[in-house]
Amino acid sequence: MKDLAARRAELEGRLAVLDARLRALDAELDSHQSKDWEELATEREGDEVLEKLGQSGEAEIARIRAALVRMDRGDYGICVQCGAKITEKRLDLLPYTPFCRRCAT
Repeated sequence: MKDLAARRAELEGRLAVLDARLRALDAELDSHQSKDWEELATEREGDEVLEKLGQSGEAEIARIRAALVRMDRGDYGICVQCGAKITEKRLDLLPYTPFCRRCAT
């Protein structure tokens, strides 16, 4: 069973990785300035993929920050919907989850 400090360190580490990744995505999106229409169209297609990755990263960051708030409040590991304890196995897979397995389905 992981203690709360280990879970917090895991979440904060993931948060740092995501933050760095999002900054790199932003820099990549800002770097495209082709004058050629064909190249610009190709870059734009790539930008759409990068934007989706950024949105996914931002959503994960929000879930991690919410989990850190639950840790601070003392209710981390408790399902926000039914109040049941979230299993260690589930927290190992999704350390930021606010739901037990039953409520997540």
